[in-house]
Amino acid sequence: MNQQNKKKQIAILGSTGSIGTQALQVIDEHPELYEVYALTANNRVDMLIAQARRFQPEAVVIANEDKYTQLKDALADLPIKVYAGDDALCQIVESEPIDVVLTAMVGYAGLKPTMSAIKARKAIALANKETLVVAGELINKLAQQYRTPILPVDSEHSAVFQCLSGEVGNTIEKVILTASGGPFRTFTYEQLQTVTPQQALKHPNWEMGSKITIDSATMMNKGFEVIEAKWLFGVHPTQIEVVVHPQSVIHSMVQFEDSSIKAQMGLPDMRLPIQYAFSYPDRVYSTFERLDFSKCTNLTFEQPDTKRFRNLALAYEAMYRGGNMPCIVNAANEIVVDAFLKGKVSFLGMSNVIEKTMTETSFVISPTYDDYVATDKEARSIATQLINKQ
Repeated sequence: MNQQNKKKQIAILGSTGSIGTQALQVIDEHPELYEVYALTANNRVDMLIAQARRFQPEAVVIANEDKYTQLKDALADLPIKVYAGDDALCQIVESEPIDVVLTAMVGYAGLKPTMSAIKARKAIALANKETLVVAGELINKLAQQYRTPILPVDSEHSAVFQCLSGEVGNTIEKVILTASGGPFRTFTYEQLQTVTPQQALKHPNWEMGSKITIDSATMMNKGFEVIEAKWLFGVHPTQIEVVVHPQSVIHSMVQFEDSSIKAQMGLPDMRLPIQYAFSYPDRVYSTFERLDFSKCTNLTFEQPDTKRFRNLALAYEAMYRGGNMPCIVNAANEIVVDAFLKGKVSFLGMSNVIEKTMTETSFVISPTYDDYVATDKEARSIATQLINKQ
């Protein structure tokens, strides 16, 4: 029984998505270290059922309440507690045995349960970008108030986090986030005008869900990471640089005041940053493929083009303006990505809608949680109207 207590109890918010499924692979590889306490999903009930039967968590939650009966009936023969709805998501993360909450939900929906987990003093393995993009100031204040560690899971932020290990008190000059450039890095502006969702969903280096893959193609993903970096590492917007590195071998870098640069390298595999967040401050053995320098002989770097990929510039603008502006950009982006995938807006048209939504949504310089909720609703409505007018 004592050995059982030593295992880290992990709750995975968004267990059926790309990050969630890879997190379960990490847990599967280290059953002596980790145990699944709770699994949650939004809609994919069949996958959640399969995961629950395989990992036997204490509890499962399906956000879509229409799927509750199906989930409960399918797990009736097991001693697993079954819940449904958004409130249940927030409540489950407060369960006392939980050590780490992996927030792997996509989009704005991750904000509220993450806040609940912080207040319950759970270590946060943060894979949900939008939480810090939308409400970075609020999240940072909560994390300080409740003394809750936030461990980044994004490969870029995990890289910076690893580069900063052992550097307490040393002045950061610059955080350098690397970007693959996505599938359209070499496309001309004219070529970008006719990009289809099918083309955009083919990322050259990473296997991700559709929302993040489109964000990567438009470079909004990198824009969000820039905003996140500001909050995670306490740096000024002028200290965050983006460098396009198509091979995705260097995951990010930190430059210090003595001009030294530290980089974290490895093959593109999200299981590594997930495992590091789970095991921190320790490193544990993995069977992940190793980087072979006899095959990796060409690492290149170039400047991002914010004329072709305007979303990166819009994200920087939102970060500089602060307040609820990043929340506005996030809401508009969620609407345009969905519209693009449904063929309702063009690839380049997404940036136009986001930019107009930034000018038309009410600006709040010092937003509360309720302001974020109102902003998200207003910005989504405006972005939807702009798309429908086209």
